[in-house]
Amino acid sequence: MRSYAYIEVMSTTSDHGHSHGPTAADLAADASHRRIWPMVVSLGIIGVFFVVELVTGLLFGSLALVADAGHMATDLIALSMGLAALLLARHGSLSDGRSFGWYRAEVFTAVVNAILLLGIGAYVLYEAFERLGSNPEVPGLPMVVVATLGLAANVVVMYLLRADAGNSLAVRGAYLEVLADAVGSVGVLIAGIIAMTTNWGYADLIVAVLIALWVVPRAVRLALDALRILNQQAPDTIDVAALRAELAALPEVQDVHDLHIWSVTSGMDVATVHLRSAGDHCAALTAAQQVFAEHGLSHATIQVENPDADGQCEHLTW
Repeated sequence: MRSYAYIEVMSTTSDHGHSHGPTAADLAADASHRRIWPMVVSLGIIGVFFVVELVTGLLFGSLALVADAGHMATDLIALSMGLAALLLARHGSLSDGRSFGWYRAEVFTAVVNAILLLGIGAYVLYEAFERLGSNPEVPGLPMVVVATLGLAANVVVMYLLRADAGNSLAVRGAYLEVLADAVGSVGVLIAGIIAMTTNWGYADLIVAVLIALWVVPRAVRLALDALRILNQQAPDTIDVAALRAELAALPEVQDVHDLHIWSVTSGMDVATVHLRSAGDHCAALTAAQQVFAEHGLSHATIQVENPDADGQCEHLTW
């Protein structure tokens, strides 16, 4: 049955249409106009302060600093993913065996990022629970100094990324991560000031728990989004039932089957569909392309079949 369906598809190649999105060459050309050095410099700055915060937090027993360092680790991952996306778009090679290039490397990185975040969040919450019942002795001065330097680092990185954040989704994601981390640094700074002026160590625990509770849901969402892509599920931004109904309602279309929508990576959604035309193949193709475009699918492969096709490909399973 599969062989028959394949022959049927190939016998109607004149009716095979594409609504083309950006090609690898387009992405590479676009990436060539973007600056790489702000991402590299930002990665270096955040990397240094991640180590500083983590080491200081462990040495002085500040959970808030450890939690903020964990959040800064997400900045490192986001910056690395953004830099990788730009480099792969510029230099990534395509081949017959790797027709989508390296774009899904971002998805695997997101899974690792989510696991790291969940581990850090669990550690911070466990440590906070263990310290309940006794006023933790946390020196406020190291917290204030490190949080101030961390906040300054975040501001510098935000300035470096701001110019390109409006033109690149990858850079914009990294920019938002750094912005969120700046808020965490402000929280650590406030906890440090409270510890210095009142010796109330619970401020450190409260800020640590708030940062952990801020990070964990984002990690879960990140993992679910990555797993959705790996499982080749339809993007949650697309109503597949509505799309199918709109295609079936076209006067140029007699039947809709084999509709598949999935994401190669974030922001790169693709679709395939088989349509049985009502007679005018070109009109059916043009109308279907318009429907896909209205649903945000700029790259759809559309197979238009003859009105008298026996429809055996409808019974194929995947």
